[in-house]
Amino acid sequence: MNINFSRAGYYVYGLTYALGDMKRTLAELQVGGLLVNSIPELEKAGYRCNVSLSPQMDLLSLASQPFADLLAESPKPELALVHHSYAENTVDPDTKRDAELMSRAKYFPAALLRKFQLDHVPYFGSFASGCVGMLSLVIKAAGLLAYSDQNSVHCLTADARPEGANYDMLREKILTSDASSGFIFGREQKGFRVLGLSYYSSSRAVMPLVEIVKRSVQTVKDLVKAVGIELQGRDALFHYPNIFTPAWDMVSHYLKVPPERKIVDEMAERAHCLSSDSIISLKKWHHGNKGRIHVVFNFGSGLHLGVCLLEEV
Repeated sequence: MNINFSRAGYYVYGLTYALGDMKRTLAELQVGGLLVNSIPELEKAGYRCNVSLSPQMDLLSLASQPFADLLAESPKPELALVHHSYAENTVDPDTKRDAELMSRAKYFPAALLRKFQLDHVPYFGSFASGCVGMLSLVIKAAGLLAYSDQNSVHCLTADARPEGANYDMLREKILTSDASSGFIFGREQKGFRVLGLSYYSSSRAVMPLVEIVKRSVQTVKDLVKAVGIELQGRDALFHYPNIFTPAWDMVSHYLKVPPERKIVDEMAERAHCLSSDSIISLKKWHHGNKGRIHVVFNFGSGLHLGVCLLEEV
């Protein structure tokens, strides 16, 4: 699926993020019983540390930091949209697992809005697209604005390791962190202009790396054609998630991306921050270079592969 937003007049701005307040090495995670892979395997994949929530914090307190930044950018939210990569994160972390049916319906966005004493704000949840959260938020926010009388959406991701789970994935050799991030999607001309987006899904449990490479390369080629731009000769940066670095190296090779244009942000130190990866790197690499193109890759469980084209304004 390709979506051409080049004439829609949508922008992403106010990008912000917060990481877990506790940084641990692979050895410390192993001692804590939080790894299923060996340390050499994760080091080979490119990881050294992760960041996680201390016992004094929970997901609500973590997400409150970027949400406060969004409110500082735009104090009166018209719409709120929250994405989670884990099912367990979709409900209030204080939810008690008892027999009461409604205890399963204490949704996370409502708890967040209550914490900031906000009411009468239509809110929506996003799930089932894993770490393709940023692109899922863009798609849903665009749909909300296209047919409503509102002008902006406060978009947030909020992901923390479910209780009892490891921080890494055995087959994929991915190390994760606890993180929350956000942005405002709206019509105000600032930050990044949204040019287009491509989204692919598969119901398979596994996708070979070679297929990820082929689909990513072809997706970029098809998307730039649909949007009507050329990347050759353009000032462009390519943002990759903190996973599968050999695959992204091959994607860069086939797309002829110079090494200085390839962004893999602090993979060794902060690991894979799930849906926050691309939001973090976009915030860091927005330098006010008007017209610069940012090609953003997302890959997540589900399985989903997405590419988004943004232009600095």
